[in-house]
Amino acid sequence: MSDPRKASTTKELEHTAPLTCCAIDPKGRWIFAGSEDRNVVRWDLSSGKKTVLAGHDSWPLALEFTADGSFLISGAGDDHLFWWPSGDDEPKPARKLKAHEGWIRSLALSPDGKILASAGNDRVVRLWNASEGTAIREMKGHQRHIYSLLWHPSGSHLLSGDLDGKIMQWDAASGNLTRTLDASALHTYQEGQMVHYGGVRALTLSADGKLLAAAGHYKSPNPMGNVQEPLVVCFNWEDGKESGRHTGGDDLKNHTIYSARYHADGWLCAATGGNDGILLFWNRGVAKPFFSLKLPSVIRGMVLHPDGKQLAAAHYDSKVRIVSLG
Repeated sequence: MSDPRKASTTKELEHTAPLTCCAIDPKGRWIFAGSEDRNVVRWDLSSGKKTVLAGHDSWPLALEFTADGSFLISGAGDDHLFWWPSGDDEPKPARKLKAHEGWIRSLALSPDGKILASAGNDRVVRLWNASEGTAIREMKGHQRHIYSLLWHPSGSHLLSGDLDGKIMQWDAASGNLTRTLDASALHTYQEGQMVHYGGVRALTLSADGKLLAAAGHYKSPNPMGNVQEPLVVCFNWEDGKESGRHTGGDDLKNHTIYSARYHADGWLCAATGGNDGILLFWNRGVAKPFFSLKLPSVIRGMVLHPDGKQLAAAHYDSKVRIVSLG
């Protein structure tokens, strides 16, 4: 079993512009990251060799692999999805698809690998044939930007979380809305600044399928001043009722959670951004983290390695850091 209390940074991979998101291929060979220079960047995890994948006209904000890892799919602020041959020496897009109106913020591949879900600023969830890029259906109902997507392991249900803190559960076969969960604690409307702020920045399901976690922040009296604290709202999957909350402790007064993942060992990890970046680790049912690891820069994306012993964090300071989980 892993022990996050022994976590430490083992490797730094450098780029030349702030990073926005990251993903590790299913076999653990490469890590890819989106960058503010509009490129997708690939590093070989064994050698550290870097390759730049150019083509998007805006920041790549979401990355997902096909089931066998042969293609990386990127979604960006330019409305487009790109399919990249992940192992090519100099990858060029094998397919380009205008998928949304506005930023694409989240991608998720169905458990059987056949369907890609995408969503973003146009408030529409769309399903695509993952291998061919053809449209399957769309689901409408959100009133504000969609930040996060998550498939249930059964493949029957897809979840989408938005800026208002609404989590919508869709029947994947019909596209019908089956229930809505209330994570509005993650949303703030600041009347004086006329700003809607926060939202469901990450969704993750425990390995036993019993707990759904929605992450972001709360206590946001001054959104424009970067004043908020990290928050995770947990739900019982069976009845959809809130089962508890995780907070960041007493010292995180300007942090937002941008990524969260349940580990197979049962604990939850979240990556935050504020003046720096912090990895927070919670045990089930306990409000305060049992461990935190401070990193030098805002973490804008985090993913667990397939081996369960490492994670990767993409930072604003243009670096990916590989962290051993003990």
